[in-house]
Amino acid sequence: MRREDLGELAAFLAVAQERSFTRAAAKLGTSESALSHTIRRLEERLGLRLLTRTTRNVSVTVAGERLSGTLGPALDDIEAGLASLTELRDKPAGTIRITSGDHAARTVLWPALKRLLPDYPDIQVEVNVETSLTDIVADRFDAGVRLGEAIAKDMIAVPIGPELRMVVVGSPDYFARRQRPRSPQDLAAHNCITFRLTSAGGLYAWEFEKNRRELKVRVEGQLVFNDVGKTCEAVLDGFGLGFLPEDEVAEAVDEGRLLRVLDDWTPPFPGYHLYYPSRRQQSPAFALIVETLRYRGT
Repeated sequence: MRREDLGELAAFLAVAQERSFTRAAAKLGTSESALSHTIRRLEERLGLRLLTRTTRNVSVTVAGERLSGTLGPALDDIEAGLASLTELRDKPAGTIRITSGDHAARTVLWPALKRLLPDYPDIQVEVNVETSLTDIVADRFDAGVRLGEAIAKDMIAVPIGPELRMVVVGSPDYFARRQRPRSPQDLAAHNCITFRLTSAGGLYAWEFEKNRRELKVRVEGQLVFNDVGKTCEAVLDGFGLGFLPEDEVAEAVDEGRLLRVLDDWTPPFPGYHLYYPSRRQQSPAFALIVETLRYRGT
């Protein structure tokens, strides 16, 4: 393989993953015209069309899909090998990319990184906060954060936080107008503030459990958010009931600004885990972050 071949293949993979010459060029730090010329040269050398271009989007041909599937793991191995060379440095170094939801980023990731990073100035961490589920392999993240029950079996999962609990809460003003629910079924008579799941597009069904009986309730109300903070604000303002992480509302409950209901239906569940591919070769920087985040109990 010629030296320039590797650059062409990396350029093609970037376009294939981004489905856009504009985004791929920005990612690679080059111009769209230079990137287009590189892809055209690769296609001419292979004698195959790898991408189909229209005025609106870029799609991958069958040949392109096959090449992309081969290149992804191969280039990941090369990057991991380069990262492992940091073992020769005095201190761990390199960039670690992690995808996470907002709640985990605020309550678990940032407190740990805030303690770690001042001692390791050569480590860079990119935390991509989003509500949708992300394919960390396809999107080339080093790791992701999800609840333990949502992680694929082929991933290594490391617990990074305690058990969590969701609670149903409402303001004293709201309950002055409505009777408190005694069972999840009673929520049908309440104005509930619902949550939009970005990944699936649907509304989150509130999940309950009691005496090993699991129950999902599709609540209704006037408001729908895809943000925990906005949901909490609306609940505090008396617009309805919310189903929120216990730690998000603990202070408001302690101060009497929110009241909890249906506590016997909301047991704890496994908390956040850091997950990454089992085939991943750990760099010293990545291994350090894993050990820093690892939850060891209280």
